[in-house]
Amino acid sequence: MILFLGKEESVYKIKNVLMFRLDDKIAVITGGGSGIGKAIALLFAKQGAQVHILELSQEQANSSIEEINQLGGVAYAHTCDVSNHVAVKNTFEQIGAINILVNNAGIAHIGKADTTSETDFDKIMLVNVKGVYNCISAAIPQLRKKGGGSIINMASIAAWVGIADRFAYSTAKGAIMAMTLSVAKDYLSEHIRCNSISPARVHTPFVDGFIEKNYPEQQAEIFEKLSQSQPIGRMGKPEEVAALALFLASEEAAFITGSDYPIDGGFIKLNN
Repeated sequence: MILFLGKEESVYKIKNVLMFRLDDKIAVITGGGSGIGKAIALLFAKQGAQVHILELSQEQANSSIEEINQLGGVAYAHTCDVSNHVAVKNTFEQIGAINILVNNAGIAHIGKADTTSETDFDKIMLVNVKGVYNCISAAIPQLRKKGGGSIINMASIAAWVGIADRFAYSTAKGAIMAMTLSVAKDYLSEHIRCNSISPARVHTPFVDGFIEKNYPEQQAEIFEKLSQSQPIGRMGKPEEVAALALFLASEEAAFITGSDYPIDGGFIKLNN
């Protein structure tokens, strides 16, 4: 309810407004079993959405489902390799009409152009690029059934700036940003919005595992170094990325499409 206080007042108050709700919305989240994807799944369910998690790992998917159930939410797990076109199509047909797709599933890689093997390059493209294509392609018919909706792709600051030893990963995330613009343009008339999110380094179990594996004797030192690479002085939190995804999925963002949102602690603009 909006209460206007009178002609002499230049401000208004908003009372009893519930914002960023996803009641009666059906959301598909790829890679929703851990890290950022899990945080998005939990928040979307908390805000009223029916959540469908696509995961390669049934165990991780079940973990997210259990937490959502404990919150009183509704969620379903689907074991699916996003790089498999037929499997993705079948999964989306099984789910049926949806309102929201979050393309979060992806894998990392370290290497320069001359140190990245053809096998590794192909694997990154298969999961991080073709996987997103597969899901968007399969989701469009299901979004149409709802008269439109929101697609959110997980890009990266690696699509904005040069990052050492991330050749294949940066290439893939650049493709995701371009893909976002193309989809946003092509489906304007069908009320399907498409935006992307570009995180800097986010503190997830993957980061902890990477440090433990590669720097077993320097874990605290490396963690601090990685944290300080963001001008704000720390890594992001999965819940912070989830909050941005919630906004872009919500009706409050109905006027937004074809945009990328860095969430980077100042990395792109202030890291000089």
